[in-house]
Amino acid sequence: MNGCDSTLINRKRIGIFVVLEYMYYTRLQVVCHPEFSEILMAEIAEADFDTFMETENGFEAYAEGEKFNASAIESIKGKYNHVSPLLFSLDKIEKQNWNEEWEKNVEPIFVEDKCVVRAEFHKIEKKFPYEIIITPKMSFGTGHHQTTYLMLKNQMDIDHSNKIVMDAGCGTAILSIMASKLGAKYIDAFDIDEWSMTNGKENAEINHCTNINIRLGKIGDMKFENRFDIILANINRNILLEEIKEYSNQLLRGGHLLLSGFYEKDIDDLKKEGLKFDLHEINRDSRESWACLQLVKK
Repeated sequence: MNGCDSTLINRKRIGIFVVLEYMYYTRLQVVCHPEFSEILMAEIAEADFDTFMETENGFEAYAEGEKFNASAIESIKGKYNHVSPLLFSLDKIEKQNWNEEWEKNVEPIFVEDKCVVRAEFHKIEKKFPYEIIITPKMSFGTGHHQTTYLMLKNQMDIDHSNKIVMDAGCGTAILSIMASKLGAKYIDAFDIDEWSMTNGKENAEINHCTNINIRLGKIGDMKFENRFDIILANINRNILLEEIKEYSNQLLRGGHLLLSGFYEKDIDDLKKEGLKFDLHEINRDSRESWACLQLVKK
């Protein structure tokens, strides 16, 4: 294999073409002051790192194989070089089930005293109206990040009864599961990451949600049988701005679009873009500078 480590790269032959499928993640370890962690996470997410884990001294970010923007990382380092301490370190780790690392520090999440998000090994004596069991792999969305918390909180204020729901960039499928438990008729979920698709299906099964369909891909590549009453998208500012037209095209009149994955300072940009496609703000929410925006198609 020309010196390549066969434990890291899986060679798959399709016709006369050879496709290299990465079997490892690039890990970016960041040492920084806690007040800069979330800002740096947001910046690094724009460089195609899509999974994050907090550590005692900062956080770790993960990208599949070499699928990240190295020059953008260098720019971020330069932009924040005044921050002390600040240290970036790149290495590679073999793909693995995410549970072991996650379980070291995970705690149950309580959303507005109405919903608990827990792992299977957590024992919760108090009863909540909604309970979600999440077992993540390399997938985003456990309820621990402020944006996932905001999405769950605001979902509970939207009538999902007998509604058709889209979950764009579903990650662990936590929002799809919430939609199902809120009474949605059907949820069409998708993500560009194969691990997320697999993990999402496992989580849907654990939560006994049989009305969730999870596919691989992004909205521009998808075909839908019906338009949607509710669209959920917890991604990031740039992708939301790029895809908001597609969301509007797939949303029924009077339908709700719930967005997160961006900062309070980004609300005006998203609101302005939404107005181009007849999407009007009806509510906004925030938590530790992260924001959530609810739009309705007039």
